[in-house]
Amino acid sequence: MSTKLEQHYQKTIDGMTLEQLRDILVSPESKLANRFRSLFNLKCVAEDWANDSANATLAVQYMNETFADKSELLKHEVAYVLGQTKNMSACPKLREVTLDQSQQPMVRHEAAEALGALGDQESVTMLRKAACEDPHIAVRETCQLAADRIVWAHSDAATREKLQTSLYSSTDPAPPLSLEKKYDVESLKSLLNDQKASLFMRYRAMFRLRDVGTDEACKALASGFNDPSALFKHEIAYVMGQMGNPISVPFLVEVLGRFEEAPMVRHEAAEALGAIHSPEVVPVLKGYLNDPVDVVRESAIVALDMYEYENSNEFEYDPTK
Repeated sequence: MSTKLEQHYQKTIDGMTLEQLRDILVSPESKLANRFRSLFNLKCVAEDWANDSANATLAVQYMNETFADKSELLKHEVAYVLGQTKNMSACPKLREVTLDQSQQPMVRHEAAEALGALGDQESVTMLRKAACEDPHIAVRETCQLAADRIVWAHSDAATREKLQTSLYSSTDPAPPLSLEKKYDVESLKSLLNDQKASLFMRYRAMFRLRDVGTDEACKALASGFNDPSALFKHEIAYVMGQMGNPISVPFLVEVLGRFEEAPMVRHEAAEALGAIHSPEVVPVLKGYLNDPVDVVRESAIVALDMYEYENSNEFEYDPTK
């Protein structure tokens, strides 16, 4: 989910208790947009663990209940949110979900990525093992990436490297490349697409390009949509949603229209289009409201909700539904 979508959904719902937020979040009868709004309000409580550990832990527990839901999109978003809270009480459930073969691969991938975002050293051995043994390639790749991120986060490099101050609030799957070495866009593009480089280093190039933020950098990122890795392509779409640059729209529309593409890639392209919220995305997203893939269809709903909010300054929220 892009930074703009996060900011949209985490705007405070006044007068709601944690239990009321939980009830909306876990109810399949609630509107999907309202379930997301409840999720991000719980996130705000969960990440305030330093000031209110009891409610922060309770918010994590309530979010964990959602892993019994049928919605792949919602469960994947819950895992993402838990990884962003910096609340280590989320780790045991995230480990469980990562290894739970009854969960969809997109959910398990996001749980593993969340462990990386949390920097959970206790998970490294499990992640290394899953990186070799999990039956789904996107989960294997994520586990390797998450383990590499945790090792980096607890190394001297994490404190020694000079990193650009991020414009975005997210904890990313890899840090951008250090500013100590100068890169132009072409050299970053070359590393981004270097199949011989580690996925961790290629992600670092990706996030450095995001932070460059120019039209040229967006086009360089789009070259990664030809990569064989669904995980890699889905992250490029995510990054484009964060950047919010309209020049990305044609690339994202093309990817969304690849019916042979992995659902995790198409879903992220849809949400990125919603975050960019330029007028041409509306008919495109409406065209996927009946997509045969659940996670793509639900992503189109979320993306249109975001577009309508950004362009009307309103949010239709009925806490009884």
